[in-house]
Amino acid sequence: MLTTIFCFTSECLTYLYIFLGEVSVERHILIVNALVCGFLLFILLVNGILRIFLCSTQLGILPRILLVFFWWVPVANIIFIQKYLQISRLEYRYTINQYQLNEDRKQEEICKTKYPILMVHGVFFRDWKNFNYWGRIPKALSDNGATIHYGNHQSSASVGNSAEELKQCILDIVRENGCEKVNIIAHSKGGLDSRFAISCLGAGEHVASLTTINTPHLGCNYVRKLLQIIPYKLVESIGKKYKSIYTKLGDENPDFFSGLKDLTDKECTRLNGIMKDNPNVCYQSVGSRMRSPSGAMFPMNVGYCLIKLLGGGDNDGLTSTKSMVWGNFLGTLHPQGRQGISHGDMIDLTRKNIEGFDVCEFYVDLVNKLRQMGF
Repeated sequence: MLTTIFCFTSECLTYLYIFLGEVSVERHILIVNALVCGFLLFILLVNGILRIFLCSTQLGILPRILLVFFWWVPVANIIFIQKYLQISRLEYRYTINQYQLNEDRKQEEICKTKYPILMVHGVFFRDWKNFNYWGRIPKALSDNGATIHYGNHQSSASVGNSAEELKQCILDIVRENGCEKVNIIAHSKGGLDSRFAISCLGAGEHVASLTTINTPHLGCNYVRKLLQIIPYKLVESIGKKYKSIYTKLGDENPDFFSGLKDLTDKECTRLNGIMKDNPNVCYQSVGSRMRSPSGAMFPMNVGYCLIKLLGGGDNDGLTSTKSMVWGNFLGTLHPQGRQGISHGDMIDLTRKNIEGFDVCEFYVDLVNKLRQMGF
């Protein structure tokens, strides 16, 4: 908004000073006024650019770096600023439209399900208070009537150990809310953890539905092959460093290797043999795919190429689309365009607005359909 005001005001003042230069106005007065106005407008411009630079969720890291290094280069800085203005306008319009949409239907509470929603994160992440794993999604669901809870389990552990934590979380939610059951929405490895808790630990009686998002139900063959290639001592060293860091971040006993091992195709085959579906639980799944390596940042861009190279076919940068299918499959999301939807995009990890895919509306629709099904 400030940069838009700058552009509009600058144009108006230019015409004004051209006009004043043609009438009987003393030149020194004209020059002083022009310098003062120019200085004030420059402050307005810098203020606007800094706000975009610091606050925009859509700008990305690379454009910020380019601005830092090339802001002084003539022509280049103008091109960068124009690009930033375009991005900020689109971001502003999206935010306003989303807010207005939620306000218009607020009374309908289209996400007010019979049972609360339990959101289960994937491997190598936690449910931090200051950085939500699910991005803008929980707020969109809450604004539309949903009751949200989080798994709050460790960032990395075996499927069995993570499932134990989730079972306790489910029992706590049921006891504290008197709700009998929960609807689970689980991303990535969280889907395997949830299935184990339901099938092997008796949590199924307290689960109405399980919706898995980009979960590697059939495992990841590239993980197995990488573990075969990488020296065990190196994996062990990484695991120790991982444990040291994540213990400080809140995990009690993070297990890097077990969390990774249980994602291999071999281990998932074993797990699928014992994780029999509970007939009283509604199982559904959904996936997405990238269209090119440029559709995501590291490590998903590398993962995309690696999975393709090893014959995994279409994937989201970390999981093959063939591995994402379980229960009632809701389909593979891939909007028109070159980008596609990555593993992280499906949980709004980067808070990136993708043309043709509104991640918040996708989850609002998903939960609304659970509500319609009586869950």
